[in-house]
Amino acid sequence: MIKSIKIFAPATVANLSCGFDVLGCCLDNVGDEMNISLVSEPGVKITKIEGADLPLETHKNVAGVAVEALLKAYDKMVGVHIEIYKKIKAGSGIGSSAASSAGAVWAVNHLLDEPFTPHDLVSFAMEGEKLASGNAHADNVAPALLGGFTLVRSYDPLDVIKLHSPKDLVMTVIHPQIEVKTSDSRSVIKQNVALKKAIQQWGNVGGLVAGLFTENYDLIGRSLEDVIIEPLRSILIPEFKAVKEIAMAKGALGCGISGSGPSIFALSKGTETAKIVSEAIRSVYIKTGLDFDIHVSPINNQGIKLINP
Repeated sequence: MIKSIKIFAPATVANLSCGFDVLGCCLDNVGDEMNISLVSEPGVKITKIEGADLPLETHKNVAGVAVEALLKAYDKMVGVHIEIYKKIKAGSGIGSSAASSAGAVWAVNHLLDEPFTPHDLVSFAMEGEKLASGNAHADNVAPALLGGFTLVRSYDPLDVIKLHSPKDLVMTVIHPQIEVKTSDSRSVIKQNVALKKAIQQWGNVGGLVAGLFTENYDLIGRSLEDVIIEPLRSILIPEFKAVKEIAMAKGALGCGISGSGPSIFALSKGTETAKIVSEAIRSVYIKTGLDFDIHVSPINNQGIKLINP
């Protein structure tokens, strides 16, 4: 008998300025849809992809690779068919590959009556991220699977912590219709960091975590500062400086690069401010001649969700 479910796999914002590869949060109204089925024939097959030109071959698809990692740990003969309906554009900087990887393992785990915890699933989904970017990072897949804000305290061994999500935080994200591949964006990053800048960054990470738990919005805003990665990556993103300046002027708590870019996020207190920031950012980008999307989303504290048939 075929068992199937349909899920919403959310977009995510990684790094959150100060937390390169360790911080991320989950969006609520932006994401992919996936149909996942257990079938009698063993093995993993990608049977359908709409909305993006992505490989159907299991070993070349992030969802396929992630599910294979899960089934290897499950150690029983299982057949899985995967349909992917992409709404998050590849290379957008809001976790396109993470949505597919995390969504697939979450759905298979659900169909198998949850032999693995959500934290277990992070490591399987990371295999998809490794295929996509060459690096098994968790700052997108963790918030997609756990919801809200997450911190990767350690990669070896993997230790992921779900943080508190103040209910008034709303994210504005602009996605310019240019592609910045994660692998290319990583290539501009320096491998050695001055101690003075590292100390600043550590302080901001601690401040952001403290601000989230205490719902201190001023502290959250002061901590959304990146002195290491943003100065290098921002040159790849058209009008980044202008967007950041106007977002802050219109009341955003903070503004920075979403993941590896080219998307830019602005975090605000309240939907009204987030919408004002959205219109201000739009006014900057409409002059560039580039196509772009803008999303205004509350933080999704649940993560991946079932879609009712």
